[in-house]
Amino acid sequence: MDLQEIRKIVELMNEHGLTHFDLTKKDFHLKLKKGADLDDLGALLAKMPQAPAQSYAPAPAPVAVAAPAPGAAPAAAAPAEEGTEITSPMVGTYYSKPAPDSPNFVAVGTAVSEGQTLCIIEAMKVMNEIKAEKSGTICALVAEDSNPVQYGDVLFRIK
Repeated sequence: MDLQEIRKIVELMNEHGLTHFDLTKKDFHLKLKKGADLDDLGALLAKMPQAPAQSYAPAPAPVAVAAPAPGAAPAAAAPAEEGTEITSPMVGTYYSKPAPDSPNFVAVGTAVSEGQTLCIIEAMKVMNEIKAEKSGTICALVAEDSNPVQYGDVLFRIK
């Protein structure tokens, strides 16, 4: 295989949005991968210093809260969210299924194992599979299909 053939394969990968290509012939093996590997990205992000969160929206005005009347029952606290959060490792567009006519990767109640694909986040025309970091059961789907997500946004809750 010559350089011209490899360039044609790369052009086809770009044209069709492919991120992996693997070809094996008799004494020849070509493996092409485009985009950052999630394991590499996670290690890179872990090494980066975390900047404090900044808010660009104006601060809300203070609100007066009435104290409960003596002898009144305390107000019920907001229920705590169930499960552990699975957050987005990158900025991109969230997809809950591999193709528009395919079923979702997971639903509420789906038992998942470590390494199982949960969703796809498209970033710069590269489809990145987001995999479960631990086994458990999906208890909430937080992100909405085909909507943008930011680094750290909650995608799922798992217990």
